[in-house]
Amino acid sequence: MTKKATEKEKEALEKYLIQFLNIEKQFPLLPGISNEDSMAGIMGLSGNELKKLRDMFRQNAKEAALELLKEDDITDWVDKLPFNQTDTIIAVGDSSTDDLQGWFSIFEHILNITVPEADFTFINAGISNNTTSEALRRFHRDVLCHEPDWIIIHLGLFDTIRPDFMPGRTLLPISETWENLATIEDSIKTVTENPPIWISPAPVISGLLDEMELFDFGIDEKDLSQVRQILLGKQGYIVDPLGKRMGSPPEAWYYLSDGINPSLSGHVNTVRELIKTLATTKEK
Repeated sequence: MTKKATEKEKEALEKYLIQFLNIEKQFPLLPGISNEDSMAGIMGLSGNELKKLRDMFRQNAKEAALELLKEDDITDWVDKLPFNQTDTIIAVGDSSTDDLQGWFSIFEHILNITVPEADFTFINAGISNNTTSEALRRFHRDVLCHEPDWIIIHLGLFDTIRPDFMPGRTLLPISETWENLATIEDSIKTVTENPPIWISPAPVISGLLDEMELFDFGIDEKDLSQVRQILLGKQGYIVDPLGKRMGSPPEAWYYLSDGINPSLSGHVNTVRELIKTLATTKEK
């Protein structure tokens, strides 16, 4: 007998989980992975319920893009973006990239709306909770094999988690993060002459994170700062190098209840910084 999600579980899915549960990305070779009814069943939903929820988040991203385009600066900056009309643009990252209403979805809508004659290809290669090591392991399959023109990297946050049972160390040592990002940087040069676009990890709100029952780890700002220092030494575009886009100190309005993942307003801040950086700064 198939177990259906309770109303409380459906509420949790709608308000927090479903936007990150893109299981088909994590297990692309499973025979039933393209069957949306099968995916819905895993979550205790019907196919129609899953589609409705996913469509809601995608619509949120489109509406956020339309709101951003009401800002004069954004419309001016969009005209100065360095893309050609047939470019393939890939984003690789963790849950903030994987998010159905995330920054990359908003960015895609902005480009498609403002350059309607273009034939862009957008590939979202974000997978929730990925570290730089996990992203590197799948980098050829999910990124390089597509021979993209532009690659946007938004990684590093989950390298810095400190599990509750061993708070004296981060999940990955900073030396491994450095080496992983250096390898990613070198591999990008094998498929495109365009520079990488690096987005720094935003800070977290520790008080909210501590209250989140789903997580059993902490994240320290000093560890995130070390990741940002690595990015400062990279070639290409560096978006929000100091991690200030969610406020300083970060404001809860820009986050979901976990204090880690951005709310729709937080994603808008990332897109604004991304567009500004590409339009107004010279690549390093």
